[in-house]
Amino acid sequence: MGITPVAKMGETLSLMNTRLKQLVKKFFQRFNLDISRKKPHHAPQIPRASMGQCLECAIRNGLVVHAVIDVGAAYGTWPLYQAFPNAFHLLIEPVEEFYPALRGVVARLPHAELICAAATRRSERLTIHVHPDLIRSSCYEEDEDSDVNGIERIVQGITLDELCQQQKLAGPYLMKIDTQGAELDVLSGAEKTLLDAEMVILEVSCFQFFKGGPQFYECIQFMNAHGFVVYDIFDLQYRLFDGAMSQVDIAFVKENSRLRASHCYATAEQRRQQNQRFQKRHG
Repeated sequence: MGITPVAKMGETLSLMNTRLKQLVKKFFQRFNLDISRKKPHHAPQIPRASMGQCLECAIRNGLVVHAVIDVGAAYGTWPLYQAFPNAFHLLIEPVEEFYPALRGVVARLPHAELICAAATRRSERLTIHVHPDLIRSSCYEEDEDSDVNGIERIVQGITLDELCQQQKLAGPYLMKIDTQGAELDVLSGAEKTLLDAEMVILEVSCFQFFKGGPQFYECIQFMNAHGFVVYDIFDLQYRLFDGAMSQVDIAFVKENSRLRASHCYATAEQRRQQNQRFQKRHG
């Protein structure tokens, strides 16, 4: 049987397509350019043992914030400032020993302000316990048989809702709260601010280190009741007493966040490649 007109036309079109590709590649080669097929998108695997790595992943996946609220700033939280260099940074810290370092931080940032007060559930004066190591200073006493609780000091407290109104801040916000047991007190004074928060990073305790302070599960419950779910966990700490996990940082996002737009584990191509690697490894 001879070649049909349809088959002959198909062969001609195939030759023309091949020839056209050759001409296009030859044209671009004159300018030292190469044409190749676009590879399918594969999300790079970013190890996330730190806040900076968590933020890198979140930004790559679409996280956008206009203002960063750093509650319990201590010596400064540089991963936040580096991740969002163009955002407004509000640093809140009640322990005056940190102020020289924080004023240096504010001077290096294009848009930043230091608030010398404690973020609380109500705007009022309160007592904090300034620890010898400064970092673990808290408005709660630590349940330990030592001099860890340091000295008492009265400081001014203010709610985040009132502070954001005073500063005329607008979301979307990223809130980082590291207040040694007072995290839920801070959030209780931030009901309006939470509505415009894209991410909230909390340091949570796995034990009842602070009398009256929340533990891990209580922070999860509080955030879930306000529409937030766990996005990432990093900066694991272990207690000196027995090596058990003591505190972790948890990044929360809204349940309907763009970072959770897909609940798939992988694309079809990623699954195919994973299966190929498995077969090579296990025969």
